[in-house]
Amino acid sequence: MKTIQKIADLKAIISELKKEGKTIGFVPTMGALHSGHISLVEQCKTENDVTVASIFVNPTQFNDKNDLKNYPRTPEKDYEMLRSAGCDIIFSPSADEIYPEPDTRIFNFGALETVMEGRFRPGHFNGVAQVVSKLFDIVDAHRAYFGEKDFQQVAIIKNMVEQLQLGVKIVVCPTVREENGLAKSSRNELLSSEQRKKAALISKTLFESRTFVPEMSVGALREWVIWQINAESALSVEYFEIVNGNTLQAIFDWEDVSYVVGCVAVLCGKVRLIDNVTYKKDGEIVR
Repeated sequence: MKTIQKIADLKAIISELKKEGKTIGFVPTMGALHSGHISLVEQCKTENDVTVASIFVNPTQFNDKNDLKNYPRTPEKDYEMLRSAGCDIIFSPSADEIYPEPDTRIFNFGALETVMEGRFRPGHFNGVAQVVSKLFDIVDAHRAYFGEKDFQQVAIIKNMVEQLQLGVKIVVCPTVREENGLAKSSRNELLSSEQRKKAALISKTLFESRTFVPEMSVGALREWVIWQINAESALSVEYFEIVNGNTLQAIFDWEDVSYVVGCVAVLCGKVRLIDNVTYKKDGEIVR
């Protein structure tokens, strides 16, 4: 496994690999890796000749500087996990390497970025698009792998790929969960053991809510989910929206669209957790 810090070095290696006819898969991360990230690496390895993973905590996607400061960083553990998973190349650049000068690009994602995460984290998705577009240019991969937990982010990245007419294929992989159902996240490292137990109510509630579809109205189900989670004093729902899985716009009737997803953000103490559940896909209710 090679660990590379410089863009020019990585581009040279990728260029040689492509001349050899190798396919390149890419897993972008911000480090503090867990088994969810490793599942992306494992799928990447099955579909490509060479697997590249990046570790870079991107400053431009944090609208809260304290959030950036407190974001967990475990580089030695990350390297060992990637090595054990059979990753071929780690790209671990400095902020100055990625941003030798400020990135002033402004992306327009329309309604995709004004709801849910976009509403509560202004500027976040512009920062995501800045760094991911840079990484896609550097790695020049055939495929890039993302987890379904970050549902809105995946929609934004797919839209960015279309806008910039990039050749990379976006592969979305299932959410990996802890034994109690809590969606795997680097932010889980900031939770106490007691908070982890209580945060399991998030996924428990989402999965239980499926049993009420379509008998309960969309509005009633939305209120029920919020009430159930907020009933735990350690948790506070920032938003829960039931949306068209393609446009991310709120729906008001189960028959409105054929792809329906529930997306939630919850504060557990000072730690912000997100998750989602699919209610309807290809017109069929998901149980």
